[in-house]
Amino acid sequence: MSIFGNERRLFLEGEAETVKLGSELARLAQASEQGLTVFLDGDLGMGKTTLSRGVIRALGHEGAVKSPTYTLVEPYEDLEPPVYHFDLYRLGDPEELEYMGIRDYFASRSFRLIEWPERGDGILPDPDIEIHLEREGEGRSVVLRARSELGASLLNEIELIGPES
Repeated sequence: MSIFGNERRLFLEGEAETVKLGSELARLAQASEQGLTVFLDGDLGMGKTTLSRGVIRALGHEGAVKSPTYTLVEPYEDLEPPVYHFDLYRLGDPEELEYMGIRDYFASRSFRLIEWPERGDGILPDPDIEIHLEREGEGRSVVLRARSELGASLLNEIELIGPES
């Protein structure tokens, strides 16, 4: 249970439902007056980038959306709100985030999606929402947890996709 008392469990049957969850998160981010930080947790191939693609496309990006594994961050500054998609899988040391100016990404009303956030422990601020994805049969089991008051209020507004577990 989240310290803010707000947790949602979903089962997503496939890629389309994962993208739809991303679209719902984008809707909530657009309605928020504050920046939003979402940690995406799960093993390789669990749908973190697919969910990010749903967010980014729902906010109006029409080009390719790929995981920024080698660049660490892919900015989508033309979107409203701007999106910064991080993939920290190849991060060698959390201190590297300081060298890339990580704090600048958190200084504005932007949407920060962070894959492999545990690799930035000690440097990254706490998330508003943490999303854990894992394989369940042919689909994905998803747990969304509020980690801030903003996250709790947004999860109260989310329209659930798929049956709750």
